[in-house]
Amino acid sequence: MEILNVLLLVFVLVCAVAVSLTRDLLTSLIIFMTQSLAMAVIWILLEAPDLAITEAAVGAGVTSLLLFVTLKKIHAIEEGRNHDRAD
Repeated sequence: MEILNVLLLVFVLVCAVAVSLTRDLLTSLIIFMTQSLAMAVIWILLEAPDLAITEAAVGAGVTSLLLFVTLKKIHAIEEGRNHDRAD
């Protein structure tokens, strides 16, 4: 069980670094959602189900949805995809 805790913590740290280094906003958002879900699993392992539900609902759910809608509204998703095709 200790190995699982260490692996999850390393995974969360790798996700945090990857979000800051990724240039594509949609990829960064997906990594952020994955980090939030990993944190929810960590809260479950720490026997805090109320925090796990909150992390999953707010971190992976509402915040990610709001960020995705914002990216669509500012046309950051289509612009990035069209720019990739031009190269």
